Amino acid sequence: MVNDAQLKSPPKSDVHGAIRTDNDGILWTCGLRQICLAALWLPLGALIFCYVTASMFQADDIHETHCKVYNVVPSISAITGISPQRYIWRICIAFHLGPRLLIGSLYYNYHKERNSFIGDEKVRVQANKLGEACYWLNLIELLALTGVTYVSNRENYFVHEKIFIVFMIVALLHMLCRGRVGAIGADSVTPVRTNNIVWTLFYVAVASTVGLVVFFLRHRLLCRPLAFTWFSVCEYILATTNMAFHAIVVRDLPLHHLQVVYPDHKRN
Repeated sequence: MVNDAQLKSPPKSDVHGAIRTDNDGILWTCGLRQICLAALWLPLGALIFCYVTASMFQADDIHETHCKVYNVVPSISAITGISPQRYIWRICIAFHLGPRLLIGSLYYNYHKERNSFIGDEKVRVQANKLGEACYWLNLIELLALTGVTYVSNRENYFVHEKIFIVFMIVALLHMLCRGRVGAIGADSVTPVRTNNIVWTLFYVAVASTVGLVVFFLRHRLLCRPLAFTWFSVCEYILATTNMAFHAIVVRDLPLHHLQVVYPDHKRN
């Protein structure tokens, strides 16, 4: 039986995930890049599938709005809340959660190691707190993603809406903390290589969130035509920036691998 997994950079074995044993006791290894890309394509592929199939076969259901006004682009909740698309979406998100937990733990250790080289103790303590905040925000974000996925707007709109609000706020705070911890202590250590990308994604996410709120209020309170369309466009932008934010780990840690080894193997 194999019950011990570790992250290591880089291993001696095949980077594409071949099953094997060798003198190091390694049974299986897979590049972190492959894991992250699979984690990204699961929700992205499911979202594209739900959008295309729902637009082709259930257009009347997904374009129906609260105010009964003209709408062109359906929301993510609309295309993932109908059957059978909801089951595809939920299955893909379920498989998406495991790699996300792994990536969150890996980033925590990565930031902790980087922060250890910061000379100023006060700055180092602050950096460690930001790293811990990133870890917990990632966990809360995953819980909110799970809730908004498995409680659809058609089943319980009130709960779905509140969980979605939590998801938006926590996702933005996560980006903000990642940007801060990646740049802190720049006089002692090199900033994280993707930090500029993180800040760019954060600003895009903030702009799309503001647009999302504005157009949602225009739709709910004023019933403006196409207001819900622009709300949906902002929602897709926000989702895309969130996926890109979690995918940039492949640039921060390009050589890391996941290894499964025999538990009784003795290391030298």
